Amino acid sequence: MATNQNLKDLQWVLQALKSESLNLHNISFYLSQPSSGCYQETENSMNINISKDSPSYFSQFLTVLGASKTTQLSLRNLEFHRIEWELQQLRDLAVLLECNLNIKLVMFRRNRFRRECISELSEILKRNGVVKEVMFTESAIGSVGAGFLASALKVNDSLEELQIWEDSIGSKGAEELSKMIEVNSTLKLLTIFDSNSITATPLISAVLARNRAMEVHVWSGENGEKSSKVVEFLPENSTLRIYRLDLSGACRVACALGWNSTVKSLDMTGVRLKSRWAKEFRWILEQNHSLKEVNLSKTCLKDKGVIYVAAGLFKNQSLESLYLDGNGFGGIGVEHLLCPLSRFSALQYQANITLKSVTFGGGKTKIGREGLAAILQMLTSNESLTRLGIYDDESLRSDDFVRLFRSLEKNASLRHLSLQGCIGVQGELLLQTIMETLQVNPWIEDIDLSRTPLQNSGKTEGVCQRLGQNGKAEPETDLLKDMPLTVPKSCRVFFCGQEYAGKTTLCNTILQSFYSSKLPLVDQVRSLVTPVEQAVRTVGVKIKTFKDDDTKISIWNLAGQHEFYSLHDLMFPGHGSASFFVIVSSLFRKTNNRELKNAMEIEEDLQYWLRFIVSNSKKAVQQCMLPNVTIVLTHYDKLNQPSQNLQDAVNSIQRLRDKFQGFVDFYPTVFTVDARSSASVSKLTHHFLKTSKTVLQRVPRIYQLCNDLMKMLSDWRSENYNKPAMQWKEFDELCQVKVPSLRIRSRHDNKQKIEMRRRAIATCLHHIGELIYFDELGFLILDCEWFCGEVLSQLIRLDVRKQSSTENNGFISRKNLEKILRGNLQSPIPGMGSKIFDNLEASDLVRMMLKLELCYQQDPSDPNSLLFIPSILEEGRGKPQKWQLSRPECLFAGRHLECDDSSHMFLTPGFFPRLQVHLHNKIMAMKNQHGATYSLEKHLISINVNGIYIRVELGGQLGYYIDVLACSTKNLTETLRLIQQLIIPAIHSLCHGITLTENVMRPECVRNLTPPRCRKTQFVHCNN
Repeated sequence: MATNQNLKDLQWVLQALKSESLNLHNISFYLSQPSSGCYQETENSMNINISKDSPSYFSQFLTVLGASKTTQLSLRNLEFHRIEWELQQLRDLAVLLECNLNIKLVMFRRNRFRRECISELSEILKRNGVVKEVMFTESAIGSVGAGFLASALKVNDSLEELQIWEDSIGSKGAEELSKMIEVNSTLKLLTIFDSNSITATPLISAVLARNRAMEVHVWSGENGEKSSKVVEFLPENSTLRIYRLDLSGACRVACALGWNSTVKSLDMTGVRLKSRWAKEFRWILEQNHSLKEVNLSKTCLKDKGVIYVAAGLFKNQSLESLYLDGNGFGGIGVEHLLCPLSRFSALQYQANITLKSVTFGGGKTKIGREGLAAILQMLTSNESLTRLGIYDDESLRSDDFVRLFRSLEKNASLRHLSLQGCIGVQGELLLQTIMETLQVNPWIEDIDLSRTPLQNSGKTEGVCQRLGQNGKAEPETDLLKDMPLTVPKSCRVFFCGQEYAGKTTLCNTILQSFYSSKLPLVDQVRSLVTPVEQAVRTVGVKIKTFKDDDTKISIWNLAGQHEFYSLHDLMFPGHGSASFFVIVSSLFRKTNNRELKNAMEIEEDLQYWLRFIVSNSKKAVQQCMLPNVTIVLTHYDKLNQPSQNLQDAVNSIQRLRDKFQGFVDFYPTVFTVDARSSASVSKLTHHFLKTSKTVLQRVPRIYQLCNDLMKMLSDWRSENYNKPAMQWKEFDELCQVKVPSLRIRSRHDNKQKIEMRRRAIATCLHHIGELIYFDELGFLILDCEWFCGEVLSQLIRLDVRKQSSTENNGFISRKNLEKILRGNLQSPIPGMGSKIFDNLEASDLVRMMLKLELCYQQDPSDPNSLLFIPSILEEGRGKPQKWQLSRPECLFAGRHLECDDSSHMFLTPGFFPRLQVHLHNKIMAMKNQHGATYSLEKHLISINVNGIYIRVELGGQLGYYIDVLACSTKNLTETLRLIQQLIIPAIHSLCHGITLTENVMRPECVRNLTPPRCRKTQFVHCNN
């Protein structure tokens, strides 16, 4: 037989090894056999059987193999079966391993080692630097042997695999091996098959605690049971699976995971856990930064345990998937679990934004009312979860799932929803709700309804088809191009005038007069206003609204105090907005006396507002109509008889009408009224109604959608506790759910284009005065009166100077400004104050201040740059003025820049602060080169560049000119070069729509710093 040809006797093999005629890679020794002999399996593999009667042959083979040159180069693997080792044999093995540099595997199957023998083997492994794998199978090394092996591997840095099969190293042996793992970083695979699962705990804990990239497999077969795996760790996919551990072992492993960075997936499916373990796991979630997936399905966790897990999610910023199905917690557990994934107000941040997938449910999970409420809150507010699974639920009814799907109408993050096995998923109403939800929510990619009554009845085919349609790209169309246009239905009336002119009283009386005409039983009455009420000034901007048939008229009462003038530019109606202006001026200087104003005083009052209207209207690229202006003179009731002053005032108004002809559209009649009397203002009220309708017909048409959205926004406020502000995300949700023409119909739609259309509609609503919206802010103000009256008025009067250092020359960090805002605008008494921070955050207010030009960014390209706040600056006017440098050799030069049409326009209040920031950045860029310095006051910029001292002053009561004054130790050419190449170009770059003429000032006027009021005749025009 062919097989017999491969059988050799021992002596023949020994001789062949000595003669170097065998090239063996694998040799397996079998001792205590019935007969001796050798069997060559392949050309490079041989089994050597040694009988009980010939044990000496084993030592001879070890000696010969150690001396054979051929074998030293070829031998790779050594296997020893049923050998009861003697000390001398191990020494021979040591020689063989030391001589052979290619042996990678040494396996001991059913061997027996006395204590001194296993100790010798330990010493062999300490010295060996070649063997990569050592395996013990049924060799009864016990805890002692494990200890010796551990001591060897603490030194050995070449062994990569250690396997101990079907042994009982016990907890002591496992602890010794765990100590070895703490210092050994080269071992790549550790496999233990023990009679007791307790050995797994110290081993895997050490691997995790020391972040070893070591593959670990621990098996166990206790009490004669079928063997099963206890734990495995696979570093190639960073997965730790625990199949069976007692509670103390699970807790120890949990502790080891706290600072671990090698495990990304933890699977403990089926392990019985308790709240004690969950308490430890909470700490893991708070500390660990590598775990991405955790599977705790069927782990017997109850409410208390899930609460601990949920608490850990608040601080965790890495976990992406969490599976908790098959546990026994209830609604309280669900409520706590979803809390870190939910927001409970528009201003609240979502605590956990990294978790993308959550699964819970099962026959033992009782979601109940509390759990359902938590699910609905999470789905309506969460912005990060992409997968939600509720499995095999028996506690929720069909109408509960109807509510669940309706909450998904506003959810833009969820992609996959699984309700497999839920018995409440049934009924036509639920099916209809699912289809309606998919109509407005194209983001959902998959809904798993397997094993539900709805699927069992064959009714889910339509759901699958709708999901497929949502995945198809819709043809691109310009959704706004063909939208119908309509006449606007709202008009704004801007009340302008100095403080104490009677604007607020007039506004209230007009409203009363209007409503009195609608109610026949109410006589026209005189408004009773106490002197105290009359003395209270309007703060910020007050807005009153009333409706005449289908027309909405809003009266915007602009504050007359100078500190609020900087807001007026922003409140100016946009191009094509339906609006007109009423300029109110009192006939008397003060409200509590009868001292009449002269015609010049009234003309000055009116002229500011006329110039304000013209200056802002000129900013429009094109004007569809001139601003409509009506003049009203109040306190007419105090005149006992017609006076010459009144006639003079009328004549001066006529002169103004002539002067501003072509700039504004004057109503020919000047109204003289008693602002408190309904009868006195009745004609003015009629004029308002008539003018509003006229203006609405003349202005450009708006999208019909704007009128529809006004109603939707009003309904939204009613449903949301009359909230005055709306986050942009909420506006997006409203458009998606309620406005088909602004809806994203498919996941592949061009979202940027639809977003652009939504912003265009919001901007249109802003222009017509229905809301306040700016692209950069991320929110919409729906209650303009609340915003202007409460927020803006407090921002304007914010005293930053007391709470910030003036060392920064008017500049403050964004962080410090937010801190000051919180301290000033947030009431220390709960329930008191304006509740601004119930609707807006400090960062929102800072962005709003930047938009309103209440502060300015030093570097607009850097979001963290310092902010310049003009209100921090001290007022320098009235103080003695002098040059810092006074030498006989100094020369002086000056330029006077004045508005070309100063009789009709002026530099608006926001111009000079912008110039202060602009020049600051230019001068600071020169600081290292020329040693430049820069300082600011309210209406002054002081600069020193290389010995040239320059003052830039804003002049004129209405800010219509700028003086540039220079004191220099340089020659005139160098001084004028700095003015003409740095200062004047910076001024011109900020004068949008206004032309400045340049004039040369008398040097003596500059030397003496003649007061601005005396410089009017101290310059001559410069022809460039």
